[in-house]
Amino acid sequence: MVSRFKRRLADMPAGAENPLNYAVSQRDKSTIDMVTEAIAHKQTLLAYQPVMRASNHSKVAFYEGLIRVLDATGRVIPAGDFMPTIEASELGREIDVLALRMGLQALGANPGLRLSINMSARSIGYGGWIKMLNRHLRQDKTLGERLILEITESSAMLVPELVIDFMDELQPKGVCFALDDFGAGYTAIRYFSDFYFDIVKIDGQFIKGISQNAENRVITTALLSIAEHFDMLTVAEYVENAEDAALLTELGFDCLQGYHFGAPTTRPAWLQSRHKRTG
Repeated sequence: MVSRFKRRLADMPAGAENPLNYAVSQRDKSTIDMVTEAIAHKQTLLAYQPVMRASNHSKVAFYEGLIRVLDATGRVIPAGDFMPTIEASELGREIDVLALRMGLQALGANPGLRLSINMSARSIGYGGWIKMLNRHLRQDKTLGERLILEITESSAMLVPELVIDFMDELQPKGVCFALDDFGAGYTAIRYFSDFYFDIVKIDGQFIKGISQNAENRVITTALLSIAEHFDMLTVAEYVENAEDAALLTELGFDCLQGYHFGAPTTRPAWLQSRHKRTG
């Protein structure tokens, strides 16, 4: 008698005999199809999350623009659910272009806005992305001083020399660079003296629940000390309660970001205020 498991294996396409590999490949295909459809039908948007000043928890230092896509049912899908699958592909570059375009448009429409946009180091050599950035920087001389480009540790370490050259080219134009997920385990500290990141965001795994975790306090203090040594503005991510916010402020962070202050939203306060004035 053939078991149900063996029958499932027999029904699988050739080369997909491992059930886990087959499930992963089907999930990845579904993700790729969803993002492809979203791009084709212009179903992408930015959600904005405030980054607050630690010296005054009611003052916004800047916003982070986070790419979102809509699936076939209209659900908003966060980047964490699709970027790991597509980041190394052409789709990843297209998503970076869309995120940058929407971010630059938001900066152009709101002169008082300061905004960070996520990017992959792979997009540095992508023609559509770099041409769009340079065009907007030429058209609006104030834009560079209000733009922050955010690169994860893992992405920056793929091509560190290329990232360094890219930063050297754009920082004189006012553009700031943020190193995201610092402490996740990729960055060689020896590169810090070459990178000259303006901002460092400590990885959320060490921040979440830090008031109740002595080990994470030790790690975070060490990471904070490294960032301060290189004169980088420091941001704590994943701040989710008042106790953590108070402790992180006491440790000496410059800025705090997380659900305690506000979830990412497609209708940020600055956009709502503008609509009220024009309504």
